[in-house]
Amino acid sequence: MITTLAVENYRSLRHLVVALGRLTVVTGANGTGKSSLYRALRLLADSARNGAVAALAREGGLSSTLWAGPEMGAREQRPQGTVRRNPVCLRLGFADDDFGYAVDFGLPQPSRSVFGRDPEIKREVIWSGPFLRPAGLLADRANGALRLRDGRSWLAVPGVLAGYDSMLSEYSDPQRAPEILEVRERIRSWRFYDHLRTDADAPVRQSQVGTRTPVLGPDGADLAAALQTIREIGDAEALDAAVDAAFPGSSLAVEVEAGRILLRFRQPGLLRPFGAAELSDGTVKYLMWVAALLTPRPPALLVLNEPEASLHPDLLRPLAELIVTGSARTQVLVISHSRALVNALEGDLSRIELIKELGETRVDGQGRLDEPPWHWPGR
Repeated sequence: MITTLAVENYRSLRHLVVALGRLTVVTGANGTGKSSLYRALRLLADSARNGAVAALAREGGLSSTLWAGPEMGAREQRPQGTVRRNPVCLRLGFADDDFGYAVDFGLPQPSRSVFGRDPEIKREVIWSGPFLRPAGLLADRANGALRLRDGRSWLAVPGVLAGYDSMLSEYSDPQRAPEILEVRERIRSWRFYDHLRTDADAPVRQSQVGTRTPVLGPDGADLAAALQTIREIGDAEALDAAVDAAFPGSSLAVEVEAGRILLRFRQPGLLRPFGAAELSDGTVKYLMWVAALLTPRPPALLVLNEPEASLHPDLLRPLAELIVTGSARTQVLVISHSRALVNALEGDLSRIELIKELGETRVDGQGRLDEPPWHWPGR
């Protein structure tokens, strides 16, 4: 379970270190930085797939994603700006129960290449324990050079990593560096949902050739297959309970017609079931959350971005109960601006309230001494 998430100089997140629990909800008014936190976490996940540089390019490049205010923050100095004292950097990191990971993106060296503005990975480290300590360092990549902990000494890895390549994706040695493989696979198991389509032309509303689907796709197109997989190899009772809690007396079934699978939603008082094309956006969206949270193959981390979108207020409490049920099987992070959903969440809940002061995102009520211990690697 991730215990600490740290971001520095990403959009409005000039300096943010937060503790995460088994179930964490991030809330705040519009424009306080919830989406930036979500995108920073996705960018961190992209590092394990060697896609962070491309992800930054899609956001307009490193210069477009960097904190735009004064280097030390608007509260510490005048907002007119001063001479920069530290190198330009965008830092992302996390620590879980066993390992920690941090990556530092910076400006490239001057080059005639047409890709000369691609950001470079200046430092990348893995350590053991809740925060970075020299004694706990296990893998250390400084610019292109990678070294590995070998007892009380260090083993230099031959070759040089390109500035745009992460050691997580480019180095694989289960004997010399099992921790790199472990951290990479943990990050790659993280699952994000924020583009579940429910419009009239959405693929979820069409019949499909179905295969066993233990993981709902990122757009929710394979909903019928995912629900049927839960019924066959997952928690069928929890599936039925989640449907009944939101739509009392209703039931779900998946049928096969001409080799394609069709969702059938039966409601009390009606003579025939409804297909996916006939259901409301809110009903389809809720069923998608059922498939995502009751997955038979839970990830290390499940991140839901504004799950209340398109839902009727009456569905927020059943959704909250579903989220709590899902958090018993995996760590869940919910980013929401719905007070009703947040208030309906019960149990062991960690709550992060974001506010913005002079353009900088902060955690309401959290000072520097209240943050989890965290240290960034130097360059």
